[in-house]
Amino acid sequence: MHTSVLLIELGAVILGLGLLGAVSVRFSISPIPLYLLAGLAFGAGGLWPLSASEEFFSTGAEIGVVLLLFSLGLEYNADELAAGLRTSGGGGLIDLLLNAAPGVAAALILGWGPVAAVALGGITYVTSSGITSKVMGDLGWLGNREAPTVLSLLVMEDLTMAVYLPILTALLAGVGLLGGLGALAIAIATVAAILYLALRHGRIVQRFVASPNDEVLLLKVLGLTILVAGVAEELQVSAAVGAFLVGIALSGPLAHAARSLLTPLRDLFAAVFFVFFGLRTNPADLPPVLGAAAVLALAGIVTKFATGWVAAARAGASRTSRARAGAALLPRGEFNIVIAGLAVTAGVQPRLGPLAAAYVLILAVAGPLLARTAEPLARRLARRRSGTSPPVAGLPG
Repeated sequence: MHTSVLLIELGAVILGLGLLGAVSVRFSISPIPLYLLAGLAFGAGGLWPLSASEEFFSTGAEIGVVLLLFSLGLEYNADELAAGLRTSGGGGLIDLLLNAAPGVAAALILGWGPVAAVALGGITYVTSSGITSKVMGDLGWLGNREAPTVLSLLVMEDLTMAVYLPILTALLAGVGLLGGLGALAIAIATVAAILYLALRHGRIVQRFVASPNDEVLLLKVLGLTILVAGVAEELQVSAAVGAFLVGIALSGPLAHAARSLLTPLRDLFAAVFFVFFGLRTNPADLPPVLGAAAVLALAGIVTKFATGWVAAARAGASRTSRARAGAALLPRGEFNIVIAGLAVTAGVQPRLGPLAAAYVLILAVAGPLLARTAEPLARRLARRRSGTSPPVAGLPG
């Protein structure tokens, strides 16, 4: 009986996602907000809570993030990543200072204490790599001038999380300085090892996974990506960092073949990830914190847009590219919820969880929508600044 219910729920949800995807194509919008709202409707406290398939969606969501970041890594090679990391230090620092500040200030103003301030600062700081990569892919921005800048900032954020999460965990657990430094040392060593293998020995990885048979190639690439992501997660480093660097290690025809084979799986599990995010949010918990979340979200839109704009400007990008970079960084998602979950489990502040959920939901929905309007708006402002107007249909120019 349980198996039949599981299959019915999975089939109904996946079919529903297909219908929502068709709606997004029909109206030329990103499907991400629709997937999130669908999860909200079918989660705890929603219209029709799912029960049998919850474990599948939890695991599928993790795989979705891994495949999204692996696909993003395939778009770039090791030399581009190294160059981006060398030049993005200043932008990464601006990103940290601008975007952690609203969360830290809000927690202190609300009287939640310094540990909650560290947690809420992390929640407002980090962009959703999964949603941003999906948005950039949907809008065709991955080949644009600003894409390496956005990518570098995302990588810097994920690497910062590799340092931040052990520190936060130590603070929440109340462990001593020695325990916190030990966890931090393990995380840094893991990141360094994965970076070294990806940047210096990518050819070895390519020779290991290469195969003329599509089935064998698919199994090797998928297995290696998930394995490295799992090892990274076990060692207190983001699974996203591990998956991204596996993608970086592959290049040329092998990367093209891997992309074509994994794209359908990526799209399926990415949709599952966005649905699962909504499933974890109880709509009844949102109204009491909606006002504070909206203020934080507005501050997050301003600070993240400014981060992308400044970083792209430092790279010599045009105003339109700067606008795209700022808009691409707006969504929040997986890391933000992980941080909130750690803080709530430790009993730091019970209202932190609903506040984080409302904040992330607002930006996860608004981010893709605002990204779609960023380029047309920037072009209109540029035309006004130059004193020109858009061409009239039927007239030259």
